Amino acid sequence: MPRMSSGLLTAVLGVVLGMRHALEPDHLAAVSSLAAEQRSARAGLTLGAAWGLGHTLSLLAVGGTLALLETQLPPRLASGVELLVAVMVVGLGLRALGRAAREGRRGAPSTHAHGGVVHTHPAPDEHLHLRGWTLATRPLLVGVVHGLAGSGAVTALVLAELPSAAARLGYIGLFGLGSVAGMALLTGLFGVPLVRVARAPRAAAALLGVAGVVSVVVGAAWGVEAGRQLWGG
Repeated sequence: MPRMSSGLLTAVLGVVLGMRHALEPDHLAAVSSLAAEQRSARAGLTLGAAWGLGHTLSLLAVGGTLALLETQLPPRLASGVELLVAVMVVGLGLRALGRAAREGRRGAPSTHAHGGVVHTHPAPDEHLHLRGWTLATRPLLVGVVHGLAGSGAVTALVLAELPSAAARLGYIGLFGLGSVAGMALLTGLFGVPLVRVARAPRAAAALLGVAGVVSVVVGAAWGVEAGRQLWGG
């Protein structure tokens, strides 16, 4: 990669690469198994943004610290984190398959209030409220784990290309912003056809099942490669 000499170029590159990073196979597999449970473009967009927020927080905490210390994750630790991501992706896929198998047999949606916020959703969904905002906890945590795995590569990039600590932290922040935008846009668009699919429970269950299978396959393949790097087999 050519040396970055312009602050504007660095900013644009950070956002663009962050958006591209959101489209990596393990990210798509994990988030698709979650997004397939949503039933609107708005819900999908919120889910993607929550993933991106968790991803960015993790990148800033770990990648930012490594960049300031001018060091990188030990290879074995990086491989161990990749293996953790793979296990998580497989787990999300199995969860999606389980939900697909019992789709339509859950209890009716429940209406309840959190302070002054009243809304309706299926009871098993996990979320929290921050003032007037509803934030999905599962995609947030999935994003955090993915951010841990991506910290090593981002740190290596900024150490090789950027001379100052401020520039490195700024780039990581913009990279994270790009990942938020990329995943939110992707899951928001994914939610558009789900509005129609949701009207046919069998189709919705089939879509969830496909997402689960893809997640399991991608996670298993990722795990095999991470295990090979970790144990040198």
